[in-house]
Amino acid sequence: MVRVDLNCDMGESFGNFTIGDDAAILPFVSSVNVACGFHGGDPSVMRATVCAAAAHRVAIGAHPGLPDLAGFGRREMAVSPQEVYDMVTYQVGALLGVARAAGVGIRHVKPHGALYNMAATRAPLADAIALAVRDLDPTLLLMGLSGSALIDAGRAQGLHTASEVFADRNYQGDGTLVPRTRPDAMVTDVDVAVARAIRMVQSQHVIASDGSDIRVLTDSICIHGDAPHALLFAQRIRSALTAVGISVLALGAPSHN
Repeated sequence: MVRVDLNCDMGESFGNFTIGDDAAILPFVSSVNVACGFHGGDPSVMRATVCAAAAHRVAIGAHPGLPDLAGFGRREMAVSPQEVYDMVTYQVGALLGVARAAGVGIRHVKPHGALYNMAATRAPLADAIALAVRDLDPTLLLMGLSGSALIDAGRAQGLHTASEVFADRNYQGDGTLVPRTRPDAMVTDVDVAVARAIRMVQSQHVIASDGSDIRVLTDSICIHGDAPHALLFAQRIRSALTAVGISVLALGAPSHN
């Protein structure tokens, strides 16, 4: 059976600010990455998101980011590996506590934004994230960009890893994501996103912005919950995957075949 996880970044609202339409998107995804308060989210939003995901039987993951609320965690910061270890431990530990109080568990960890992209190419930062996850709970999956240093670091620490691809982001020829500072960073055409998602699962390839056809491993497909088209993308991608015989299942969930 061909299967893939469909994940969405959620719980990024905080205080009086609402980001994303989490409640509407939840029925269409199999995993959620819950913001842990640094780039978005707050204690009440974390609790509500965990409970909503559990009610929908959607797998829960921690989404730690850089301490940059004003920049939504998408600006690079000069951080040391020790600082990265500490901030990941702090954030994932917080979500573990929230989930435990709600009577549920978390299944994976996926860094957010600039931290995710920095760890994709900088081995010391990737190692710090993987070590933090291992020290907190070695049964947690570590999710990272397909082919990245973060996947290598997770495997080196003995963690289960999940290679992630993006339906709503463009790629560079080296397999990294097109920076958000460029106008072509995002895929805004839903038909293009759907076709890319299906091809990444079926053939494990995606066309980069320079026209090259690059190989990707596809355990999970990400949809950015804060994007204006997130709900439409989630609906269309989920239905298209099912239509071509691809099962949408959370990472680590048993197959019923």
